[in-house]
Amino acid sequence: AKEGAAAALSNLAFNDDILVAIVKAGAIPPLVELLGSGTDDAKEGAAAALSNLAANFDNKVVIVKAGAIPPLVELLMWGTADGKENAAAALANLAVNNADNQIAIAKAG
Repeated sequence: AKEGAAAALSNLAFNDDILVAIVKAGAIPPLVELLGSGTDDAKEGAAAALSNLAANFDNKVVIVKAGAIPPLVELLMWGTADGKENAAAALANLAVNNADNQIAIAKAG
């Protein structure tokens, strides 16, 4: 069920208003939790959803405050091929136009 929810959020997260609404609904902490404790499929879906959600500048702050960078870096290093791809995309989106996130990513990895 968690895998499906993460995948569904990933598919929904393409419109800026929807990106903000998903974050306001509290989706970030469960997605970050899935990065650390979910199945491979759940981790892939969570990373994909976070990647899409990080396209919104304000969401980047929420995602990083929720502790997403360390598990994304771990997934990038040790995950499945799809997990690595999704983690790389999420980290890239978190880093775009955000020097603080760039530094945090460099320190984590």
